[in-house]
Amino acid sequence: MTNPAAHGFESLAVHAGQEADPSTGAVIPPIHLSSTYVQDGIGGLRQGYEYGRSGNPTRTALEAQLAALEGGAHGISFASGLAAEDALLRAVLRPGDEVLLGSDVYGGTYRLLARILGPWGVGVRVVDMSDLPAVAAVLIERPARILWVETPSNPLLKISDIAGLARLGHDAGALVVVDNTFASPALQRPLALGADVVVHSTTKYLGGHSDVVGGAVVTGDEALAEQVRFLQFAAGAVSGPLDAWLTTRGIKTLAIRMQRHSENADAVARFLAAHHRVARVYYPGLESHPGHDLAARQMTGFGGVVSLALADGPAARRFAESTRLFTLAESLGGVESLVNYPDEMTHASVRGTELAVPVELVRLSVGIESADDLIADLDAALSAL
Repeated sequence: MTNPAAHGFESLAVHAGQEADPSTGAVIPPIHLSSTYVQDGIGGLRQGYEYGRSGNPTRTALEAQLAALEGGAHGISFASGLAAEDALLRAVLRPGDEVLLGSDVYGGTYRLLARILGPWGVGVRVVDMSDLPAVAAVLIERPARILWVETPSNPLLKISDIAGLARLGHDAGALVVVDNTFASPALQRPLALGADVVVHSTTKYLGGHSDVVGGAVVTGDEALAEQVRFLQFAAGAVSGPLDAWLTTRGIKTLAIRMQRHSENADAVARFLAAHHRVARVYYPGLESHPGHDLAARQMTGFGGVVSLALADGPAARRFAESTRLFTLAESLGGVESLVNYPDEMTHASVRGTELAVPVELVRLSVGIESADDLIADLDAALSAL
């Protein structure tokens, strides 16, 4: 694909970085499992490859695909989403710097900042990223080196104005980073809205089949990309070739999967919103959601994650343990539907902090099964409360 800008998203997902094998004509590029590469004389590298930690053709293909999907110049594939975040944060931050973090984010991100980088001298301040005046006030009070945005957020599905935050962050001299895991580039492209960097847990919607762990950093900033690549090379947090290939395979169906995830999630959210045992539903596709209008402008769909509040913590636990088609498990974004109790699962690390998740909250990752079957499963679990 010589000119990615000339093609639509669906075509990019299938073809970017996926040129046929030149020696055999194989339509699907091979998995390069070699850990090292022959040199044509000392320092005579073939296409830049010397050792598996510094580069691998399968990983290169995925990185071209990731960059094309997000509209960035540089894509970097990692062993996990947290490995991607860690390399980016260490490339940018120095002791004494601060990160301005949303009040509703993935617990692992907070843990990385507070417990790993905190003792190194990095500060964390928390603000509601969906409240632009509040963000502006905090930045005026004291600048931050990084403005870290999740939208939709995890697990309360808050919607933040990426373009507005980019303006505020840049005016304050901050690097604006958007975790685009929940939306995926099929529904939202933060770089086009002014963000500097996008991060992903490719484990989720990009891989899409709950069979691979990975992460990514995408940016248009060449100098920053070089710094991140150096840290990845020096510390070794690379995605293996099979993991890269599985992620590439998943991405090829991303557009059509996200359409089905969004359709099913909308049906589930509307069912839950009308159910007498459900206290509240968090889903930006609902007109009652405070971020609905912004999400409709900033996204091309509302995604596959729905959260709901029940009467109390015990009711939430019973519900999460009662579904059958929704499998009780961590993670999200796979073709199968999952149910998660954040307080004790994905967000246990933020218990007792200002990012703590309500104990009555349950998060659903709505898969691509029959919507009728999913609703019947939820109805049965609710009826058993």
